[in-house]
Amino acid sequence: MGKVRNMRSCDWRKSSYSHEANGGSECVEVAGLSSGRVGVRDSKNPDGGHLTFSRTELAAWITAVKAGEFDDLG
Repeated sequence: MGKVRNMRSCDWRKSSYSHEANGGSECVEVAGLSSGRVGVRDSKNPDGGHLTFSRTELAAWITAVKAGEFDDLG
């Protein structure tokens, strides 16, 4: 699996649920990577690092969020 060297050049996109009241700045951004993985970063701090997930890992996390498995952390 190849490492993406310049994550700034990826096609990052924000969720359609981005908080428009704050200029659309409070959300995560995702990018499909050439390795088949998905990059995730904080839209407020795009140079602050990123996480990468397989599509299976990301789908499992989204399912858990929708099921309320992390509600106690908020």
